[in-house]
Amino acid sequence: MTSALPFTASERQGAVSLGVLALAACLALSGTAADARTRARTLVRAPSLRAQILAETQHMLDAQKAQFDAAEARKQAQIDALQAKVDSLTGELQATKAQVAAVPAPPTLAQITPQVVAALPRPDTNVAMKKGAVSFASSDGAFSLALHGVMQLDAASYSQDKALPAAVTARDLNSGVNFRRARIGINGKLFSDFDYNLLTEFGGSGAEDAGRIQEAWLQYSRFDHIKFRVGAYPPLVGLEDAASTNAQPFLERPASTEVARSLAAGDLRMSAGVFGNGARWLYSLALTGNTVSTLNTQATGFTAASYDEQLGVAARLAGTPLRGRDWLVHVGVNYTGVIHPADAGAAAAVRYPVQLRDRPELRVDGTRLIDTGALNARSASATGLELAGQYKGLFAQGEAFAYRVQRYNPAAGVSNPAFQGWYVEGGWSLTGEARKYNLQTAAFDGVTPRVNFDPQSGGWGAFELVARYSTLDLDDHEGAALAADRVLGGRQDIASLGLDWQLNADMRLVFEGQSVRIDRLNSAGAQIGQKYNAFAVRSQFNF
Repeated sequence: MTSALPFTASERQGAVSLGVLALAACLALSGTAADARTRARTLVRAPSLRAQILAETQHMLDAQKAQFDAAEARKQAQIDALQAKVDSLTGELQATKAQVAAVPAPPTLAQITPQVVAALPRPDTNVAMKKGAVSFASSDGAFSLALHGVMQLDAASYSQDKALPAAVTARDLNSGVNFRRARIGINGKLFSDFDYNLLTEFGGSGAEDAGRIQEAWLQYSRFDHIKFRVGAYPPLVGLEDAASTNAQPFLERPASTEVARSLAAGDLRMSAGVFGNGARWLYSLALTGNTVSTLNTQATGFTAASYDEQLGVAARLAGTPLRGRDWLVHVGVNYTGVIHPADAGAAAAVRYPVQLRDRPELRVDGTRLIDTGALNARSASATGLELAGQYKGLFAQGEAFAYRVQRYNPAAGVSNPAFQGWYVEGGWSLTGEARKYNLQTAAFDGVTPRVNFDPQSGGWGAFELVARYSTLDLDDHEGAALAADRVLGGRQDIASLGLDWQLNADMRLVFEGQSVRIDRLNSAGAQIGQKYNAFAVRSQFNF
């Protein structure tokens, strides 16, 4: 683009002539045509006027050219901006293509190995929720934490004879409702090879307790078939004891099992043990001490451990020597013993007490109806035999226990007492599910419904009909002539029938009816036992 005018001299002269004619036209309006031509010729001949017309015409042409140049400049600027943007996008596209080309091709299915999976980038922490339980885990799996808990709300009604003999005790068992278990805790993994569990309990037997330690232990789990655990936990004592309380067929364990576990195992027990399992067997061995000190809401102070705590042992060997696709046979043997009872002190009426007792397989009322009283003992033991079988939705199991107490420096003519107890129970899944046999505990877990409870879609969960008969005899030499040789703990027989309704994996209802018979004499030979019936319901939620 140049600044010179794009017109020749003849073109400029033509433009001037046009201007003169225009001027003549204007003059013609004010006179005759001859006058107009005369004035026009005069104007053209006037040099100054002709220069003025040329200057004005040139000014007009310059203004038009300036507008044209400005418009062209704006268009060029827009074109340059668009070209710059295209160049920038082209550069970005080339860079993206280079990055995509640098990404390696994904491995084929044949190339996916554990090493490839381990090399994949992972977040620092994984958070998951499964069946209502929240868990956290490090990306390498070396550390984890999971929340777990259970709520068991029991309601029971006792039906007793209102015309009981005057000597009978526990004449008015309390019907009502209580939280049998209300637990919340955490468990997980530390440094890959250690497991831990911290569990607190707010429920109770007949009355809720202030929160206390239920379990607190650390376990070394580096090896496949052997693990080491230390802390407060219940060592395995028998088939029913090894099963989770979240899945047991009835509201409570059989009385014979409870007495065996109370000697040197059971809840709140300080223990150090080793255990392991294979494809068909399990073994466990633990040295045990006192129980954790607790404060009951009905008490005025702590139920503290004795100054000189007891030393005990708990052992079990069990498994499934015969097993098929949908059936199995379980056998086992267990032992729990008090090696050295706690020393209650020289001033105590019974210095080394061992006491066998239990409630009648229901805890809404916490009264114990059979009880040996405190026996001054050098040692005590319980030996149990286990037998169980399962075929599809049917299962049956039973255990028999023999209890022995060696007295501490007994008087002449006073023997060492022996007691016994046993139970048999079974169940039938009305909806076709089967209880799962847990190799980690060598015991049966609960029923998992095929279809969860959802009336809108026709799902009602799983139903299981269960029955049990149990007996516990805590009498020894009750007819002996020497009073010191008698142990009048009483005999308890209970027949139970129940219905378990598993709504889903985490919720269930248990309905149970009991017929209880207590046969017990007092020191005067009078009958203080009784017969009664009870009906109970448990609502349970666990995660």
